[in-house]
Amino acid sequence: MKNIFHNFTSNPKNDVLSGLTVALALVPEAVAFAFVAGIDPMVGLYGAFMMGIVTALFGGRPGMISGATGAMAVVMVHLIQKGNEVGMELAVPVENLGLQWLFITLLLVGAIQIMAGVLRLGKFVRLIPHPVMMGFVNGLAIVIFLSQLELFKQRVDGRVQWLQGTDLLIMLALVALTMGIMFGLPKLTKKIPAALTGIIVVAAITILGGLDVSTVGSFIREGGGSGLEGSLPNFQDQIFGLIPSMEGHWGLIISTAFLLAAVGLIESLMTLNLIDEMTETRGSGNRECMAQGGANIINGLFGGMGGCAMIGQSIINVSSGGRGRLSGTVAAVALLAFILFAAPLIEQIPIAALVGVMFMVVIGTFAWSSFRILNKIPLADAIVLIAVSVITVWQDLAVAVLAGVVMSALVFAWKNATMIRARKRIKEDGTKVYEIWGPLFFGSTQTFNSKFDPRNDPQKVEIDFIESRVSDHSGIEALRSVANKYLDLGKEVTLTHLSPECKELLLRNNPEFDTIIQSSIDDPRYYVATDLVDREV
Repeated sequence: MKNIFHNFTSNPKNDVLSGLTVALALVPEAVAFAFVAGIDPMVGLYGAFMMGIVTALFGGRPGMISGATGAMAVVMVHLIQKGNEVGMELAVPVENLGLQWLFITLLLVGAIQIMAGVLRLGKFVRLIPHPVMMGFVNGLAIVIFLSQLELFKQRVDGRVQWLQGTDLLIMLALVALTMGIMFGLPKLTKKIPAALTGIIVVAAITILGGLDVSTVGSFIREGGGSGLEGSLPNFQDQIFGLIPSMEGHWGLIISTAFLLAAVGLIESLMTLNLIDEMTETRGSGNRECMAQGGANIINGLFGGMGGCAMIGQSIINVSSGGRGRLSGTVAAVALLAFILFAAPLIEQIPIAALVGVMFMVVIGTFAWSSFRILNKIPLADAIVLIAVSVITVWQDLAVAVLAGVVMSALVFAWKNATMIRARKRIKEDGTKVYEIWGPLFFGSTQTFNSKFDPRNDPQKVEIDFIESRVSDHSGIEALRSVANKYLDLGKEVTLTHLSPECKELLLRNNPEFDTIIQSSIDDPRYYVATDLVDREV
């Protein structure tokens, strides 16, 4: 428990002000993603509060913001729609059965994410290659930009169309003013959060000037909501009362739970990695997994949308000076306060101000250096970078990251498969020595086997691994096969400079190899990074 409030705050003023800025930016995002999922905006807002408060206090990265996200909302849509269809077919007396299914699914999502933390799987985010990370942030910046363009539309006679004429010019002017304040104010003083100042100034201009512009309140009502004021959603029926409606659909619920858990963890851990780089500190991926899981379970129990880390809001927070857990806590509590006590005031904030803030996030998120280095990095890395960016926009963040990691792994495996060499020499006593160089693994076994000529080699052969490493079971099998070929021909073969792990695996299935393995003090020992690098923060 002593680590719960570790790094709670080192600069209360910055944390409080940046938290308030983030809370204002969370409102339209949570509402928009609730609309994407096909649920009431209040479910998204309360979900953002519960995700935010739990991860702020217990998460693995101080300053990182969690809430309702688009990546998870897209996955939820099919489940919610199917649940509503089943409710209509069975005439189940539960309003919006699909939403109730979502709550139960979130319980499974949370359990899966907590298990990932218990099994210490969070550290695997460190294996994500740099081109994948750059493609991720570029694609994410484009996604954020495109999502903000939707706010330049309005509903006219039941149809959605782009703003035109004076309305468009006013919107652009207010967005530009917000961006100008965020760009210029830090050059004058960094004591006042630029994003919060921009929102306040633009809101004052529109309210005092009586400008007819789209606001947070009008945005919610146009989407079918009734405003920010509302009561806390709850589980209207006991879980066991809903189980009969799930018969025959558990496959969909469980598969959706695993997909939501994977999407949430990938986006959260990628965000954690990015904030680590921005702040030059290190968070705990395993602790973040457990916090995300706990937050989703609470969402399922108390009727929230669930979610994961939000990279845009996290960047706003860190850029505004929010580095402690206090900033995330303030953002979550302020969001709840807006809903319960300040709804009429918050509803008057112009959407243009929030769009301006997000546009500056886009500029800060995009890795502009990628244009400069594209022709200076290996072609395969350039292809991965571009592919991840495109897939992020085309599909979603989780699919893009997985595709990028797979592509990078295949490129790595192919390159290493062609690196294995065998230098040959003859000792004075006539023994032929094969000095292996390069990794022996599944991709290089065929090349490794082609290096030897058992029938034509002399009576004594030595295979030296001083400059090589047997990396997997395929490599062990290839080495065992080559050794047996010499032994079957009645020749003497000696294996030297094998690591202790390799010796153990060879002797486990071939105890007779004990006579051909030669040990010495020069045998290599390989060490791997431990969980100490994933220290608690």
